[in-house]
Amino acid sequence: MTQPTAPAESPQRGLPYALAAYGIWGFVPLFFKLLENVPPVEVLAQRIVWSLPLCFVIMMFRRQIGEYIAALKDGRVLRLLLASSLLIALNWLVYIYAIFTDHVLAASLGYYLNPLVNVLLGMVFLGERLSRLQAVAVVIAAIGVAILLAGALDTLWISLTLALSFGTYGLIRKVVPVGSLPGLAVETTLLLPLSVVVVGYYLWIGDGRGFGADVEISWLLAAAGVVTAVPLLLFATAARRMSYAALGFVQYLAPTLQFLLGLFIFNEPLKPAQLFCFLLIWISIAVFSFDMWRKMRAERMVTVA
Repeated sequence: MTQPTAPAESPQRGLPYALAAYGIWGFVPLFFKLLENVPPVEVLAQRIVWSLPLCFVIMMFRRQIGEYIAALKDGRVLRLLLASSLLIALNWLVYIYAIFTDHVLAASLGYYLNPLVNVLLGMVFLGERLSRLQAVAVVIAAIGVAILLAGALDTLWISLTLALSFGTYGLIRKVVPVGSLPGLAVETTLLLPLSVVVVGYYLWIGDGRGFGADVEISWLLAAAGVVTAVPLLLFATAARRMSYAALGFVQYLAPTLQFLLGLFIFNEPLKPAQLFCFLLIWISIAVFSFDMWRKMRAERMVTVA
């Protein structure tokens, strides 16, 4: 990935988009719990099918259809967006599975790890330097993951898959030269053929638990398109307007909300290994947050001077 990145912008320009995206993602388990009797693969396919029309409606109002068509004709852009579409599909599927199988805490841990993954990816692919405090935060988080290897191995794959897939997705979306909405529309278009096949299978051959089972389920599956497209659009916009490290800093909102939901609303048990891991992750977040706050404060002082 040698594509030059866009010039750095003030984090404040992308902050409202990031807060909105992560706020929605934080509460989205409440929505998907309503669909837990539907096969996860069908929910994923329905999310894709219903989000594309919404993308087109918004692109028409924003006059971005031309950018969407141009992206489809650009071979390099298309290859990057194919990669990002596969990553986000994997992320969605694992996340839906985690919610349906009462592993919201494992999903929460994955998104706690994600900002630290962002820091490492930004260092490797975008040339962003890792400060000493950031290095300390990453080491502390790594120790937490190692503890999970000893006491919660059965759900560790959920956390790591979510962190790595979404971190890499965000990295690709940051460097690919296409707008947030047209890029999302291209991703959805690339995933559409297989999604239509899956939807058709469950509609005609499935066990009748999904779309068409009753009016409520059908409307919820259609609404999944909105739940999918809106926060992703907000996230993609934020990713292009903020530094990757600053974006990771805001991301703590979503896993915190998910953690609280898993613990107090869904009453999931918190294993000792998970508890120790969360404690270390929170310590690493505190170290990372302090480092981010110190850097942003220094930048503001330089700007004022």
